[in-house]
Amino acid sequence: MKHNILIQKIWSFCDTLRDDGLGYNDYLEQLTYLLFLKMADENTDKYNLPQICDWEKLVNNKGGDLLEQYEHILKTLGESGGMLQNIFLGSQNKIHDSTKLHKLINLINEENWSSTGTDIKGEIYESLLQKNAENSGAGQYFTPRPVIQAIIECIEPKVGETIADPSCGTGGFFLGALDHLGKTNLSKDQDVFIKFKTFHGWEIERSTARLCLMNLYLHGIGDLKKTPEIHVVDSLRLELKNKVDIVLANPPFGKSSSDIPTTDSKMAEKEGYFLRKDFIVTTSNKQLAFLQHIITMLKENGRAAVVLPDNVLFEGGAGEIIRKKMLESLNLHTILRLPTGIFYAHGVKANVLFFQKEANKKNLGTKNIWFYDYRTNVHHTPKKNPISYKFLKDFVKCYNASDINNRVETWNEKLLEGRWRKYSYDQIMARDKTNFDIFWLKDDGLVDFENLPEPDILINGIIEDLESALQNFKTVRDSI
Repeated sequence: MKHNILIQKIWSFCDTLRDDGLGYNDYLEQLTYLLFLKMADENTDKYNLPQICDWEKLVNNKGGDLLEQYEHILKTLGESGGMLQNIFLGSQNKIHDSTKLHKLINLINEENWSSTGTDIKGEIYESLLQKNAENSGAGQYFTPRPVIQAIIECIEPKVGETIADPSCGTGGFFLGALDHLGKTNLSKDQDVFIKFKTFHGWEIERSTARLCLMNLYLHGIGDLKKTPEIHVVDSLRLELKNKVDIVLANPPFGKSSSDIPTTDSKMAEKEGYFLRKDFIVTTSNKQLAFLQHIITMLKENGRAAVVLPDNVLFEGGAGEIIRKKMLESLNLHTILRLPTGIFYAHGVKANVLFFQKEANKKNLGTKNIWFYDYRTNVHHTPKKNPISYKFLKDFVKCYNASDINNRVETWNEKLLEGRWRKYSYDQIMARDKTNFDIFWLKDDGLVDFENLPEPDILINGIIEDLESALQNFKTVRDSI
């Protein structure tokens, strides 16, 4: 309970700094720097920081040279090599009022962050990241933790497997996997593998990659000499040579900030394109590009779970080509339909696609796609009715991770409310454009006019539908 109060105090101070033009992301970045310095002071035997990084002097400095002292520390750490350099490279002080910087330093100094243990430290930092998602433009990229937990329970990562995320953000999927792996008794070699060889991430924004590294470090991944592989680069440009066992991802929605990947060598010579011969088709749709990239990342028998917006399920052209190819060459066995109102950005309609790259050539291709509809007649909001893991337990049970070839539908002609239903390869192929956008449940909000939902549910539903439609129109525009 104490750390919740501390989080609230630290975060409420952000409103004061916003008056000076400091954004949420900038604030969280400064917190990252100061948290690291505080923990280094608490573990002087573990951290061998340069002498300039004296936390006590920073706490006790109330003079005008506080800003200069802090900036000197950041510059020194950014040139220190290893994990330190990866976290602090290019770091800058963005709090230009020495009185306010002093107050923030003292707020952080109230807690002994190291004595709380890895889980609590990580929980505190995760809470700060969630606050940032709630209050900044990063809401649609922050995957709800209950969704991550459900995905991990289905994918069941094992010690010794490599786990990758080509758009890793602040590392939410990695931490979900780490929590799962940590439930087993580990040998020394297994512990080393998890700390240094398990996780491989790519993040195009250096500031976000910095948060990911800090988040992993607070959860016991990496050390000051060796850092986990978090690359600051557009992963779409890289053909992965060392394939991985598992890919977990929530690729960014919207228009691509990078050039367009193409399968055409001549087109790749033009400005605005780059060559990816291992892709299925050229497309400017960022999600379709990431989906192709993820397929190429997997080893034989590698498996993936990917959060994708609705347009990936029904879009024609490149979308149809990719869907057909997936059905032919992969075992695309499960799609979870998620409700609106679970992301901090409004109107996001998302799904989770689960698939495996089969090694046995006799088993190539998809026989059935199992759909779980956790959208129809489901109403969540991030604050009033947030999604929690208990709402997804039934899906995890139906998924039957121990034997996905032995599943039982909860829907049939007599049980029309069942949310778990399979469609055969032939049924999917017979649909226009190989459309995966499938519903079968009766939508009570649209049909039962005598028992309408509460006005706020109706209004929020209309807003979400309009925002989702607008997002889909933008995607179409960006693809033209």
